[in-house]
Amino acid sequence: MPLTDFESFPANPIEKIFWGRAEIMAATAYLYFTSGSSIQHSLHQLKYKGRKEIGIYFGQQMGKQLKLSGRFSACEIIIPLPLFASREKIRGYNQSTMISAGIAQQLQIPVVQNAVFRVRKTETQTHKSRIQRWKNMESTFAIQDPETINGRHILLVDDVVTTGASLEACAVVLLTVPGVRVSIACLAHTVQA
Repeated sequence: MPLTDFESFPANPIEKIFWGRAEIMAATAYLYFTSGSSIQHSLHQLKYKGRKEIGIYFGQQMGKQLKLSGRFSACEIIIPLPLFASREKIRGYNQSTMISAGIAQQLQIPVVQNAVFRVRKTETQTHKSRIQRWKNMESTFAIQDPETINGRHILLVDDVVTTGASLEACAVVLLTVPGVRVSIACLAHTVQA
């Protein structure tokens, strides 16, 4: 597998994505994502073919690495990046929740799904530029249950990070709750051409 080892060192390429954009404690992506790779195939199976076990498996593997690194040991809860309700209903699940479940098994911390939600459905980010992605994500997330996360260190989890627009938008909203700290873990990292 094309491991990044980003979890092991600060100022890695994922952390740099958020510099000056959101105050993130630590960030990582477990694998490199390349077009046509087995990782792309696996993620497609996870997102569109009902293969939830792929997300749980990769989450477990990533969780082991997060635990070994020690940089994510202060995280207290895991929040999967929310999907819009209608999109999750059609798919039947949130792929980030499956990844989070695997991570939770390794880190022994709970997954919290009701603290933040998507206010509106957004267009797919796949073929958008960095600025278009950022504009597409403006005012997308809202806090639903601030008491659950008040004063907590959150591990925000997503499947793939490219520009980080979705994660940034969610993190900024989470950081409005008093005492919240945010770290980020993504299954894969792709560089936009």
